[in-house]
Amino acid sequence: MRAIVTRVTRASVTVEGEVVGKIEEPGLLVLLGVTHSDGREEVAKMARKLHEIRALRDEESCATTGAPLLVVSQFTLYGSTRKGRRPSWTEAARPEQAEPLVDAVVAELRERGARVSTGAFGAMMAVESVNDGPFTLLVEV
Repeated sequence: MRAIVTRVTRASVTVEGEVVGKIEEPGLLVLLGVTHSDGREEVAKMARKLHEIRALRDEESCATTGAPLLVVSQFTLYGSTRKGRRPSWTEAARPEQAEPLVDAVVAELRERGARVSTGAFGAMMAVESVNDGPFTLLVEV
């Protein structure tokens, strides 16, 4: 499981002209990708990392500040460009495997007390964000 985590002052996801998820205060925008070998163990590890990662200002985390997270599924994080010019998606999990795992990460974050908004799995999404820093990390478990 892999995530691009960006510290933001605000972020939103729009699908077909409707905002489906947003955070309107400093927090984290999380683009989350799933690969074939991911399962329940990776879900727990990723949720813990996302909640506790000290990526906010003053080395704080969402766990210590209550800052929100906006989680957006992103299968392209497992795109490979090693050969040729066209990305290969063979490392990305199929939707029927990925969607329940993305949902499980969100559920685990909420069980930990995190405030979480989401995008819409499989939809064409317009993601807007204001990067704070800029501060962006690659998180893998």
